[in-house]
Amino acid sequence: AGALQRAGLVATNSIRGGANRKVLDAICAQTRIFDAWSDEPWVNDGAAVRVSLVAFGSADQTSHLNGARADEIAADLTAHSGSEGCDLTQAQRLRANADASYIGTQKNGPFDIDHATAVQWLQQPNPHGRSNAEVLRPWANGLDITRRPQDKWVVDFGCDTSQAQAALYETPFAFVEREVKPTRTNVRRDFHRTHWWLFGDARPGLRRAVANIERTIATPMVAKHRLFAWLPSMQIPENLCVAIARADDTTFGILHSRFHELWSLRMGTSLEDRPRYTPTTCFETFPFPAGLTPADTAHQRTEVVEGGARIPAQDLMPNAPPAPVKTAQAATKTKAIQIAQAAKRLNDLRQAWLNPPEWTQTVPEVVPLGMATSPYPDRTVPKPGFEKDLAKRTLTNLYNQRPAWLAAAHAQLDAAVAAAYGWADYTAGMQDDEILRRLLALNLERVALQP
Repeated sequence: AGALQRAGLVATNSIRGGANRKVLDAICAQTRIFDAWSDEPWVNDGAAVRVSLVAFGSADQTSHLNGARADEIAADLTAHSGSEGCDLTQAQRLRANADASYIGTQKNGPFDIDHATAVQWLQQPNPHGRSNAEVLRPWANGLDITRRPQDKWVVDFGCDTSQAQAALYETPFAFVEREVKPTRTNVRRDFHRTHWWLFGDARPGLRRAVANIERTIATPMVAKHRLFAWLPSMQIPENLCVAIARADDTTFGILHSRFHELWSLRMGTSLEDRPRYTPTTCFETFPFPAGLTPADTAHQRTEVVEGGARIPAQDLMPNAPPAPVKTAQAATKTKAIQIAQAAKRLNDLRQAWLNPPEWTQTVPEVVPLGMATSPYPDRTVPKPGFEKDLAKRTLTNLYNQRPAWLAAAHAQLDAAVAAAYGWADYTAGMQDDEILRRLLALNLERVALQP
């Protein structure tokens, strides 16, 4: 009735980001938040969650955020001053980042098989003479990134295979008919019911994006640490992972830099106390260094430089500074090489820690019936007696410990990415808010130039 002057609310802390933030965006557009606690524990009958507490409306009192004075409280429940321009709620999606990041596939049914079963089926013939390798692939979810590979496989008939075509892959189809079809009988979606042999969402856009590259970048949607890892392109991850359809170490390095981590932590939401990464808010808004944006690498071609690092091919970079053209392209390539080499070194060191050669051995993957070589990557397995030791070697445990060599490798990567931004004054001591202020300014500058 227009009589209320002030009100408050309690919500899960995910209200600070993504689509959930719309209610706070509306509040800030109409009035002001004058007191808030952005991320507090809330325990009730043993159910522990994280919540935000927000007081808003007309109030003459000084704003307070998390008990401290604040000039202004933004809709993402961060303090900022309008003159400093660090209100990240202003950031918008960039067209240069489109068609590069994807949520993984969603099975909607028990399509999973173990490795031993997959090996057995890959040796079986089919009436149309084609290999079961066309419909069997290794599977990956967030645990395969943050912990150890689980050696799970799936029966995957792709996006539009007809029932008659799928049935020609005799044993895999019989398995899906027996295990998956009964679970789809009473589901609400017509497609899931009538196309029970197909994934619920096979992500055709993602498949097209990775069709011509050998590897892709993946990150768990929800994780304690913002980790990126390489997956073979045939190992399309599940829907609680985000896949970045790029194969170059330069893009991998930019994503794994301090700058993207800060941006994603502020632009994403969280599940309890674990940050949540989504393509639209964390990736598509992030301003990559000039000449190294996803639009610049969209052709997916790479070249190998000294040390084995892969950079975007030299003929990309249409968005590099235009004058002089040759000088700009050479400078951008130099920056790309520095990032790629630092990123590859980081990944090589991590892999050596995760799979020390003293504890592991490489086993060639099975060669399917009728094929000369295996289309699958070799497997890394523990040597006898080292199974328990290797089980503790996970990326989560590594980043929990954050040994000196890991911190140094990240520092080298951050310095290379900062140079690509042209931040000659960057040091490891630069404040997070200053980094975010610069990234926001770059985002808004590019938004203004979008047609």
